[in-house]
Amino acid sequence: MKLASYLADGQATFGALAKDGLVRMNGRLPAGIQTLRQAIEADCFDAMRDIAARHSADHALADVRFLPVVPDAIHMFAAGVNYRAHVEETGRKVRTMEDGPAFFLRLHSSLVGHGEPIVRPQVSTCFDFEGELALVVGRGGRHIPEASALEHLAGYTCFMDGSVRDYQKHSVSIGKNFQSTGPLGPWMVTRDEIPDPTKLTLVTRLNDEVMQTGHLSDLIFNIPFIVSYLSRITPLQPGDIIATGTPGGVGKDRTPPVWMQRGDRIAVEIEGIGTLTNTVIDEGDPISN
Repeated sequence: MKLASYLADGQATFGALAKDGLVRMNGRLPAGIQTLRQAIEADCFDAMRDIAARHSADHALADVRFLPVVPDAIHMFAAGVNYRAHVEETGRKVRTMEDGPAFFLRLHSSLVGHGEPIVRPQVSTCFDFEGELALVVGRGGRHIPEASALEHLAGYTCFMDGSVRDYQKHSVSIGKNFQSTGPLGPWMVTRDEIPDPTKLTLVTRLNDEVMQTGHLSDLIFNIPFIVSYLSRITPLQPGDIIATGTPGGVGKDRTPPVWMQRGDRIAVEIEGIGTLTNTVIDEGDPISN
């Protein structure tokens, strides 16, 4: 099942992908459940599957504006330099268990949905791309064992970690949190449809040219470890997002560097999930609705 958050007729809602569009879930689940995060927290997956099977689409895909897949997530964590190929291109050493993984946080204001413009900030021309697989937490908790970590996931989605590289030199978090630089979506695919995420392949295309190809088996810190590790620090919450890192091929490590420009089209495709596509605008450009 594919679940998305979106705007329809000016109202925020969420629903399940159907053959001919999206089946709205608002008003069809128990009272008080108005967002995908709330539906995840209430473990409404069986009910949503039943609703999706019994109803035709309420909204055509062309008639909606996608929101970040979980717009009201409590936390968004993102792993840095977590693919061996990306470590090699940066000239760094592979982090060990003793080093631990490198994480930073993403702010809500930095996220946008599928099809929405991403904004190249006026203070920088070093706007880079990083395609990633992102996890959506289902059943939260503290000190989650690695052996059962996948059972705590609700599903998987695509993420494009737009990175402002010159500001990233000041601080990783600063360079990763410019407004409207991080597309997330287009939807979440539930965990039952992806029993082994290590078999997934990720491809990032800039203006239809392949820039990154990565296999999830190349992760340095694997998904169960990531989930378990973060749960040591703070209790994970239903709907939390965890980006797992980017493969090799980023713009800054090419010769010459490749930076995203106004009008560029960036797409992150993960087999079994879908393709997250966005167009770059400059800060101050009008955003069409």
